[in-house]
Formats: sequence, structure tokens, C-alpha cells
Amino acid sequence: MDYPRGSIHDITIQSKELGEDVELLIYLPASFSPLYKYTVVIAQDGKDYFQLGRVGRIADELLDGKGIENIIIVGVPYKNVKDRWKKYHPDGEKHNAYIRFLAHELVPYLDNEFPTYQMGMGRALMGDSLAATVSLMAALQYPNTFGRLILQSPYVDNSVTAAVEEFTQPHLLNIYHVIGKGETSVKTTGGEEKDFLTPNRDLSNLFKQKQFPYFYDEFEGDHTWTYWQPDLKRALKFMF
Repeated sequence: MDYPRGSIHDITIQSKELGEDVELLIYLPASFSPLYKYTVVIAQDGKDYFQLGRVGRIADELLDGKGIENIIIVGVPYKNVKDRWKKYHPDGEKHNAYIRFLAHELVPYLDNEFPTYQMGMGRALMGDSLAATVSLMAALQYPNTFGRLILQSPYVDNSVTAAVEEFTQPHLLNIYHVIGKGETSVKTTGGEEKDFLTPNRDLSNLFKQKQFPYFYDEFEGDHTWTYWQPDLKRALKFMF
């Protein structure tokens, strides 16, 4: 089936928090109009979500069939693997600055440029692996800014678990969380292999225990776009 195609715009903004220019890929629906309001979806690993996840095409299909509310998708690409680790990993030296960039620079820019819902539930963060990790950590720090989360196979360590345990307002975050049953030996950026499945199951139990509004599923597959890509349609339908 052919659907009306949205447009993807390449924009660069300056970040004082990061001390660098940040490239943005902004998807606007085919029916975009400044007369309507839009929910904003911010995807870490932004280029991967558009190229490997084909998230723009999925949004075209769902919007055409009125399967989701009006959304704008903002992809924030990483420069290289080292840059990604520095910004997304909880131990990365730019991790906190990147989260401040999202909350204090990117959100005001988007609210100024587009007709957005200027509240937590009007904004979602999305990511895979470490991109999911930084999305979760940002929402835990700024739950009134980011109210919805799509987490595909997040990397989970003690600092992530501690941040969830210490969080006192679970009703503010609506979470979609998936992990692959085959993610028991995932090769990480550092070259070592880690079990992602067990920590994600523990994280899921913690989310349930703290009574977050929450969806969890385990897919038959491993830590690759082969499985995240087909999951995206359900993720967007569930969340929007």
C-alpha cells in the first residue's frame, strides 16, 4: 500500500551544554499543519531509527489509517561509537550534559518551532540499547518534561536500577519495554559480552513493583534491528 509520505528535515542546532552543534532529523507528517498540535517523539540513535527502523514509513502508515495521534519524530544521531558511549552510557563523561541538552535546549527549541503539547505526556523519548538507557535516565530526571518512554532492549546496570528505585513519581511515566529472549550474550561497545536479558527482567519486576503505567514483552530474537524494526509499529500504536 502507498501512503502519503511525510517529510524529513535535516536541521542543526547549537548546544551550549555539549559545546557542539547537534544534527537533528525531523519527521513531519504528510498532513502537517501549524493549526494542529503534535506529540513529540525524540529518538536517540536518530539516524538508525529512520534508516534501519524505518520509523518515518511506519508513522506514515499509522497516521494514514488514523491508528495513532498526530506526532512529530525528532531523531538525534550520534557522531560515532565513542561519541555514543560518552553521551548514552551512565558512566559516559557527557551523559549528564546530554540529558540537560534534551531537557533544557532541545525541548524549548521544538516548543518554539512547532505546535507542540507543552507538557510531559506530550513528549516521548525512544531508544534501543544504550539509546534506551539514556532515554530512561532522562525521563527519570525530568518526568514533567518527558512523560512517555519506548525502551527497546535497554542496557541496564546498577546506576540504572538505583535511579528507578529512587524515583518517587511513577504515575508520571508511561513505559513500553521490550527485550529479546536471545539477548543473553550481547557484544558491547567495550568488546565484552553481557547478558542483557536477566537485568531487563529484573528491571521489569521493579517497574511493576513500583506500579509504573507499563507494558512489557519478550520477543524471540537477539540484540539487533532485525527484531526492533518489526516491533516499532506495535510500540507506536501502544504509546500513541
